[in-house]
Amino acid sequence: MGKTIEVAADRAYDDTKSVLPTEYARGVFIEHAPTAQGLKLMHLMIVRAGGALAEDRMHEMRLSDIRKIKGLQNHDKASLIPLFREIRAATFSFDDPVKKQARIGGFLDTANIDYKYDDHGEIKVRWWFSRLFCEVAEKSDHWAIMDRQTVFTLKSKYSILLFQYLASLVNLDYRNSEVLALSDLRSVLSVADGKLSSWNDLNRYALKPAIAEINQLSRFKVEVKLIKDGRHVDAVRLVWQHKPDLSETKAELGRPKVGRKARRDGSAEKPEETFPATGGIRYSEPWATLARSNGNGKDINLIADDFRSWCAGKSIKLDSPKIVQTFQSFCRKCALPCCPRGNRG
Repeated sequence: MGKTIEVAADRAYDDTKSVLPTEYARGVFIEHAPTAQGLKLMHLMIVRAGGALAEDRMHEMRLSDIRKIKGLQNHDKASLIPLFREIRAATFSFDDPVKKQARIGGFLDTANIDYKYDDHGEIKVRWWFSRLFCEVAEKSDHWAIMDRQTVFTLKSKYSILLFQYLASLVNLDYRNSEVLALSDLRSVLSVADGKLSSWNDLNRYALKPAIAEINQLSRFKVEVKLIKDGRHVDAVRLVWQHKPDLSETKAELGRPKVGRKARRDGSAEKPEETFPATGGIRYSEPWATLARSNGNGKDINLIADDFRSWCAGKSIKLDSPKIVQTFQSFCRKCALPCCPRGNRG
């Protein structure tokens, strides 16, 4: 038995991380990869099997187990059937030049969706992994540690496949980059033949969005450097590093998916500022900084009182859309010698 199964069994207690055989995680031998929903279900099946991943046996889980997962909450019998068809169609191929042997197989042998108790919400899903997948898992000595919440939150098929690939590499000693020829990159992303055939399309619709999503939702930051022959892109170098601070990533994983792309692109609307209706502004931003940098040295709390009175006289609301610019302009005017309360010191 390889080390991967031992690690999977040892980590069965950890519901935040998953152990995947590197041979699966890198995906360079996988064709006809499922959609994002299918990949998430595949991941859950591997998680569910744990240390029994390589055993020739039936695995089982309930529909309620699937619905507990963020990103898979809305499935029922009707939606699970096409997902298992996708998973069944995924193909693995391995070429061993030492043995002079090429092997082709699938991820899944058979799946049963038992809906006899559908009225009670107790649909059961049972499956058998393929013989090839079990053999690969059993002999695997290398594994990828996956953050489950990230996998189940990623939206794109390309993002999930690239994240799995990177997770299989990031913990290797003295490695923080990987060069992929465009043909290998297409294999990692499971881009079908005839699709996204040009570099511009591959980058625009697959690689660039995948990296943006991974950078927003995962524990590491990824950059792409192009390797060119003249104007032609021959390959890409993926460069990664662990984020020193995961606070923003964890916060984003906890937020609703609505508005996530806008937040990622920086196009999300910023909340409107409101000037404090009462009290001092010494510890209130951005008001304190604006008063100190644009005012005349007078106590900033007095500037705040003057500003409220001035706004009241002009019928300007303290939550108006341009209140920040209005306050900055007021502070600059107060710094002028002609300002009646602009005494310095």
